[in-house]
Amino acid sequence: MLDSLPRDPKLMTKLTWPDLEPHYDDLTRRSLSQDSVEQFLADWTRLTETIDEAFSRLYVATTVNTADSEAEALYYAFLDEIYPRTGEGEQALKRKLLEARLEPAGFQVPLRKMKAEAEIYREENLPLLVQEHKLSTQYDKIIGGQTVEWEGKELTVPQMRPLFQKPERDVRERAWRLTVSRQMENWGAINDLWRQFMEIRGKLAANAGFGDYRSFRWKQLLRFDYSPEDCRRFHEAIEQAVVPAAARVCERRRNLLGVATLRPWDLDVDPLGRPPLAPFQEVSRLKAGAAAIFHRVDPSLGRFFDIMTKEGLLDLENRKNKAPGGYCTEFVAAKQPFIFMNAVGVHDDVQTLLHEAGHSFHAFERDALPYYQQREVGMEFAEVASMAMELLASPYLVETEGGFYSEADAARARVEHLEKSILFWPYMAIVDAFQHWVYENPQAAVKPDLCDTAWGEIWGRFMPWIDWTGLDAELRSGWQRKLHIHTVPFYYVEYGLAQLGAAQIWGASLRDQAAAVSAYRRALALGGTVPIPDLYSAAGAKFALDAGKLAESVALMESTIEVLGLARPD
Repeated sequence: MLDSLPRDPKLMTKLTWPDLEPHYDDLTRRSLSQDSVEQFLADWTRLTETIDEAFSRLYVATTVNTADSEAEALYYAFLDEIYPRTGEGEQALKRKLLEARLEPAGFQVPLRKMKAEAEIYREENLPLLVQEHKLSTQYDKIIGGQTVEWEGKELTVPQMRPLFQKPERDVRERAWRLTVSRQMENWGAINDLWRQFMEIRGKLAANAGFGDYRSFRWKQLLRFDYSPEDCRRFHEAIEQAVVPAAARVCERRRNLLGVATLRPWDLDVDPLGRPPLAPFQEVSRLKAGAAAIFHRVDPSLGRFFDIMTKEGLLDLENRKNKAPGGYCTEFVAAKQPFIFMNAVGVHDDVQTLLHEAGHSFHAFERDALPYYQQREVGMEFAEVASMAMELLASPYLVETEGGFYSEADAARARVEHLEKSILFWPYMAIVDAFQHWVYENPQAAVKPDLCDTAWGEIWGRFMPWIDWTGLDAELRSGWQRKLHIHTVPFYYVEYGLAQLGAAQIWGASLRDQAAAVSAYRRALALGGTVPIPDLYSAAGAKFALDAGKLAESVALMESTIEVLGLARPD
């Protein structure tokens, strides 16, 4: 019966609920036993893969061109007509498996996740989840449509980024002010969306029997290995072990720039006055350089990337009306990852592609697992796949290894990456702490001016070394410009946890690169069949939220910066 499901991507995106309902009915009616459960899971996987891929392709179409009204209409039709009904169908199949009290091999963790999902499922929440998806699309449309005029040219906000690296401070300041001023023009529209997000999320939690959205979201995100209180302790550990190191990074930058204080437009320029790193001019060069690097890291990973290039699974260049940010998704029925980003020719683009390719390698490695539910991995480890790849690839940035730079510029790129990694932990703590404040104070958080105040206070706690004199509104409205806060609430601490795991893998690679890459790949291949701490362990790291591990990683980063910094000209 499942043979009637399409494999052609164009046909998948045109599926209707009558095409899918008979398959859910068939699976629901089957009797389950130890002998039949494997075929049941295989058929359920085939059905879920088809629906998942249809959703992914429709979503991708709305992000590659946020002005494509036809793509938006198709995506909304899926959300309205199919998404709620598949939610009901999936819930029925989860309950069926759970009630059968069977535990197929490699299914202990997936069953734990299913149980949590079944417990919070409420039919009345399905239309609310659809609304939430639609609001996220509207947020992307607002951000993707932001452009400015610079020297007679219309530029997108990401296309302004190279100007922040100009050695002339007055140019950087003008570019920064123009960019942020344009972003702040959407203050009212984003606030309107924010109030709607908050209303929907409050209803989701209440309908599921939770007293607050954070408790509901914690279970929705399937977080079993740490609590909100653990996150608070992680913030404190960052304050203790990382903030002093970040202050040292910024003080060194201030001294090298020879300025009295660091302003927001002083954070991306080379502090020694060198021209910005220019790794590529054409996206074809970005692809070729990345391919060479991945082949050096591991030939199998290189072949994975070659497949993506050959099969058109990379949309890398920035353009008007493209959604912000970068991501890797997967067309799961075809077993094809897809990378989306906004490259404009700066080194951050190289890092972004290395990062998103790590996600794609994760998809390739775990696709050997037979069942869809085994391949679902918590973001706490999914982000290890991406962040570790940034570090594992770093020795091969030099042109002689097929990369982008001279020896000196490769060392410079690595220093920049490590310094930004140190600075990232405090910023992550700001984003995560702000989200905890929001959902601990939902009545206050619907008032954007109070959100502005909270963001400013939290910023001052973790990143006090930047001088925002005369820029109070620009500072306080920073939460509006952080996509995760709006569209994927509470998804950010994963980056901080994963960076700590990635740093440990990198430390192992400095002792034995081949062994570290091998352990990394073995851990990716486990998919979601073992708990998060076990995935970290398999990769050669420890899942930790404490100051001790942070201090070790920061010390390694600072010592490496010192060694690489010797390549800097006097």
